[in-house]
Amino acid sequence: MRLWICIALLSTALCESTEKPGVAERIMEAGEFVRDAVGGAKDMLRAYLDMRRANYIGADKYFHARGNYDAAQRGSGGAWAAKVIRWLFLLPHSDLREAMQTGDSGRGDEDSRLDQEANEWGRRGGDPNRYRPKGLPSKY
Repeated sequence: MRLWICIALLSTALCESTEKPGVAERIMEAGEFVRDAVGGAKDMLRAYLDMRRANYIGADKYFHARGNYDAAQRGSGGAWAAKVIRWLFLLPHSDLREAMQTGDSGRGDEDSRLDQEANEWGRRGGDPNRYRPKGLPSKY
């Protein structure tokens, strides 16, 4: 299964190239794209796990921005992974997301909009500390 995912990512990366370099260069670029995408996915996961561990009220926007920022800093593959992960798991107005949220976890459309704003801020290279709440432990 992992092999097929790698092949699919490599194929996507090869097709994403807008220039027409030689085959060897395209393969190298595709490999870098895949490496960045995997690293970006890890960055997003690390931010999510830190958010869960911190369990700090009002810190979710910071972790959204930080995960997207870290992923985007890796390059185009990292930014792509952040977009895909956001699309898959953070669908802002989907029935699926609303169905998955129970009790206090769902905060409504306004909170979803602010989460997406923090995602975009981080992905564009904005400082995640813009969303850092006072009192959040420095290890995050």
